[in-house]
Amino acid sequence: MFAPGHIGELTQVIPPESVDAVLDETGARERRLRSLPSRVGVYFVLALGLFGHLGAWLVWSKLVAGLAARAPQPSEKALRDLRRRVGVAPLKRLFDVLAGPLAQPSTPGVRYRRWRTVAFDGCGSLSVPDHERNRSWLDHTERRYGPAGYPRLMLMTLCETGTRGLIAAAFGPATKDETDYARDLVNHLTSDMLLQADRAFDSNELLADIAAHGAQSLIRATSVRRPPVLALLPDGSYLTRIGGLPLRVIEAEIRSRTADGGDFGGTHRLLTTLGNHRTDPADHLVRLYHERWGATRSRTRLSELPDRRIGLMSTA
Repeated sequence: MFAPGHIGELTQVIPPESVDAVLDETGARERRLRSLPSRVGVYFVLALGLFGHLGAWLVWSKLVAGLAARAPQPSEKALRDLRRRVGVAPLKRLFDVLAGPLAQPSTPGVRYRRWRTVAFDGCGSLSVPDHERNRSWLDHTERRYGPAGYPRLMLMTLCETGTRGLIAAAFGPATKDETDYARDLVNHLTSDMLLQADRAFDSNELLADIAAHGAQSLIRATSVRRPPVLALLPDGSYLTRIGGLPLRVIEAEIRSRTADGGDFGGTHRLLTTLGNHRTDPADHLVRLYHERWGATRSRTRLSELPDRRIGLMSTA
């Protein structure tokens, strides 16, 4: 009944052979014939992630809908026991096996010159059930008027920008700074990557770690950072040094006009290790950063903001 290919469309994305391999590797395969084998438990947990708004039994019903009356109808307790029996290790190992860039070298929109464009992306607003086990390691996030109602989880990912493919991920208490989680992912950077990140990731230590792994970077600086001008370049950018790391700074004013005639925007200050203004003109890098989530998202923004102006600012 639960042979490979009989567990729904998820098997087209994650082959049963991969699931069986990680179960064997982590020692999580069932030791006797069961109505709910461990292979099914892995796909059930994956389905829970797809249908987070549904209860466990309704998710199970979706998972086995194609099996009709032959599929077992487990209780909520049986499904809970299935998850506990499978455990964390097979899911973690399965992620390690599947995670990585998705695009081929010829895929449009995923590279800048010879570098694959990747980005840090985090989310600190994930609430989890207020259960004793969750509280024991996540605790409650402190707010202005007291602790939040539910424990919060911080998720940080390293993504391929053009495909949204996950290369690596880390998570933990939301009380920990997102830069700390980003530093846990720096080891996954390679010399053929160009990392783009928002202004929360411009700390001296993180910039140095990224450069030490051979990756290029294009990161927006916080508004309070005023790097020294060491040399002006013809395209309006300038060279500087931050924490001993040579960088180039590009200042640009980005203004957008909405469909109803409103106007908003501000000055962006970008830090990059791409120091050659001839091979990497400032306007090219500004547009690259602004469209770092790929063509699909850019088209959406263009339809919402029909009039956009990007102007480079000179420091002279």
